[in-house]
Amino acid sequence: MSQCIFCKIARGESPADVLYRDEQLLVLKDINPQAPVHLLVIPVEHYPNLQQASANSALVSALIKKCTQLGSELGSQGYRIVVNTGPDGGQTVDHLHIHVLAGRPLQWPPG
Repeated sequence: MSQCIFCKIARGESPADVLYRDEQLLVLKDINPQAPVHLLVIPVEHYPNLQQASANSALVSALIKKCTQLGSELGSQGYRIVVNTGPDGGQTVDHLHIHVLAGRPLQWPPG
């Protein structure tokens, strides 16, 4: 996916505030934060959405594990993880990404 912004970030072709990287995933700060802590956890390999990635259980497990680790470290009173899938689900970038939000009381419903 040569034009995907998250693929470009993973390849080092586009700037981002990357906080963590390993062979499978990246953690970066969201450019439009909706909470004091708003991070994105993305796979290095391109998957359009969670449904497409679900066949790779090791990857999905690694993503969720990283999200819970970050949430526990950064959300002293709790945190939220969000996965938007498809246009009706609010997905705006067609590369799987999981939002980790924390740092303030989060309202419900979210949208």
